Amino acid sequence: MHLERYADSTGFFGMLDAEDRQDTFAALLGTAEQWLREQGIRRVRGPFSLSINEETGLLIEGFDTPPVFMMGHARPYYASARRGGRAIGKRSTRSPIMIAADFQPSPVMARIVAAAAKRVRVRPLDRKRFDAEIELLRDIFNDAWAENWGFLPFTTAEFHELGRNLRFLVDPGLIRIAEVDGEPAAFIVVVPNINEAIRGLDGSLLPFGWAKLLWRLKVRHPSTARVPLMGVRRKFQRSRLGPALAFLVIAAAQPTTLGARGQGGRALLDPRGQCRHAEHHRVHRRPCLQALPDLRARARWRLLWPTSPSGR
Repeated sequence: MHLERYADSTGFFGMLDAEDRQDTFAALLGTAEQWLREQGIRRVRGPFSLSINEETGLLIEGFDTPPVFMMGHARPYYASARRGGRAIGKRSTRSPIMIAADFQPSPVMARIVAAAAKRVRVRPLDRKRFDAEIELLRDIFNDAWAENWGFLPFTTAEFHELGRNLRFLVDPGLIRIAEVDGEPAAFIVVVPNINEAIRGLDGSLLPFGWAKLLWRLKVRHPSTARVPLMGVRRKFQRSRLGPALAFLVIAAAQPTTLGARGQGGRALLDPRGQCRHAEHHRVHRRPCLQALPDLRARARWRLLWPTSPSGR
């Protein structure tokens, strides 16, 4: 799909897992690049696990924060090992982790929101029309992000599979849709941090891990969450309604099903991007020209793949 959209001879790698050895990383990436060259690919970019719409980039700052659901959290030596390669380009993203629980909007934002409130209605996802609602979210997301770097639209099958998983994980009140004069214009999805709930289970649901997980999710509730999906239609983004729509869906989705330590969810959601802590991820790009290392047989790897016209 990437090649169909951009035609830039770029392939991708992801799901990188290796010991703290420079030669191991060289072998992993060299093996991937060799295969990519055989497919006619001229440059490699990553990590993406599995695509830009999922886990993106390599963690380079924020190791003092616990891993968060659906966000990469590699060990510090991964960044130094990647610097040992021949990356010639990079792009960074920062993720807000914590803001003050007593956050208040600025007077200007308050006036914008007050003016927009006359035309905007924010509602929860309608579970009785679940499939139609999920398709609506996909349409808003694909429109909202279409002009962003590296954008790839969600396919119908991808988004409906995502929706099927959300149906069992997310309270309906944590999915909010904003309508302008009756037209769906923005949305937000807040997902409880599953990593917090599984902490201490040692990767096993037996014999009693399943009961602990169920209690933590449904009774105690995680105290943290993240926003994997959010969007405002492009037609509103450069108008006063744009920031108002973003603020209104964020305010409406302040988690009510988080534990007491979550302080109403404001510890995670900040419409201005101001935060106390941030996880900093970086995507690397390099030409697909390096010779294949001799030590590839000693490398441990899970999955490395290219982007092809038939898939991501």
